Amino acid sequence: MAGHIVATGAGRALMERRTDPYHEFVLGLTGKERPRVLFLPTATGDDPAYIVSFYETYTADRCQPFHLRLFTRTVADLRAFVLSMDLITVGGGNTANMLDVWRRQGLDVILREAWENGAVLTGGSAGALCWFQGGTTDSFGLPYQALADGLGFLAGSVCPHYDGEDSRRPVYRDALLSGALPGGYGIDDLVGIYFHGTEFVGAFSSSPAAGALRIDVVDGMIAETRLPVQLLGSGSQDAGHIPST
Repeated sequence: MAGHIVATGAGRALMERRTDPYHEFVLGLTGKERPRVLFLPTATGDDPAYIVSFYETYTADRCQPFHLRLFTRTVADLRAFVLSMDLITVGGGNTANMLDVWRRQGLDVILREAWENGAVLTGGSAGALCWFQGGTTDSFGLPYQALADGLGFLAGSVCPHYDGEDSRRPVYRDALLSGALPGGYGIDDLVGIYFHGTEFVGAFSSSPAAGALRIDVVDGMIAETRLPVQLLGSGSQDAGHIPST
């Protein structure tokens, strides 16, 4: 059973928007009345403040929230714990370090199994880049660099913060032109791109000003195609599907 992936431009900034309809949208994708939700704060070294922010947003009245620390791990059976979750949300931070820790502990394989079993995977910034083959990162400090060893659940690449960090754009375009990264998506901070299995379904946002692009190299030049971004309202009727315009 194919799962879902929702990648957003921003990580922590979107998590802190407590009432943003994105949260109801991803909860709705689980099809559960009170889904089990797991937060992975690995990219910030399991920052306690980020974990608190997660619990303030994914409150017990809307789901069953859990978090997983990997730097001071207390969960013995990692596979059973992760596979019991309906929604797994990944925080922003250092993508390269996060992926190294996941691979060292075998979480990369478990996440793929969870997704193939129907779980919803989501996250922003590092939590978006990880699902693709690669993207732009500041994992190694500035200037931004291309990271080409993402998990590869989704083909292609992604550039998060497309509207918030202008210096990412030339790095991303240069990486596409050189072949360091395959074509992919540029997503603004408050935009999510949604995939059912590996099939792109659509882009959405709670902000009418936010945008998303499909970016490829055509005849040796960058070709950008603006994607329709459908607006999520604040009502529960928007949860779990891309609304029609």
